[in-house]
Amino acid sequence: MAPSGSGGDELRRLIQTFIRSIGLLAGDQTPCGQPLPVSHAHALMVLLEAAGERESLTQRELGLALGIDKSNVTRLCSRMVRAGHVVQRRPDDDGRARHLSLTPAGAKVATTVERSSHARFQRLMASIPLRSRASVLSSLACLNEALATVDLPGRPRRTPPRSADADEDQR
Repeated sequence: MAPSGSGGDELRRLIQTFIRSIGLLAGDQTPCGQPLPVSHAHALMVLLEAAGERESLTQRELGLALGIDKSNVTRLCSRMVRAGHVVQRRPDDDGRARHLSLTPAGAKVATTVERSSHARFQRLMASIPLRSRASVLSSLACLNEALATVDLPGRPRRTPPRSADADEDQR
C-alpha cells in the first residue's frame, strides 16, 4: 500500500483523465482520427519505421515494441493480414518465427496514420505554453522510464529510450 500523500492517487486521476481526453478509449478510431484500433495503428507505425530502416520485424519484436503479449500480437497480426496491411513469412532457418512486412496498402495506411499522429501532436504541443513544454516532455520521459521498471501481469517489459535528464541523474 502506498503511503498517504505519495501522489499515487493524483497520478492515477491525471493519467485516467489524459487517456479519456486524448481519445484512447474510442475503439473504432485512433486519437488522431484514423478509422483503426489504436493497437493496429501503432503496429503499422512501428513496421513503417522498421521498413524505413530496411529492417523486418518478427512478431516477437513487434510485441516487445508495443508492450503486448504473444497471444495479443498474434491476433493483431492476423487482423492486419486480413486487412491486407501486412504479410507474414517464416524464415527458412527458423520455422517458429514470423517476419512481418507492410504491403503497399499497409504502407499507405501507415503513412496516413503517421502524418495524422504527427499533426495531432504538433497541435497539442502548440497549445501548451512555451515555458511549460520542456517540463511536460521531461515529465513524460520520466514517467515512461518509471513504467519500464514496473512489472505488469501478462505484459512484456520494455525499455524506453533514456532521456537526457536520466543521463544527467547518472552523472
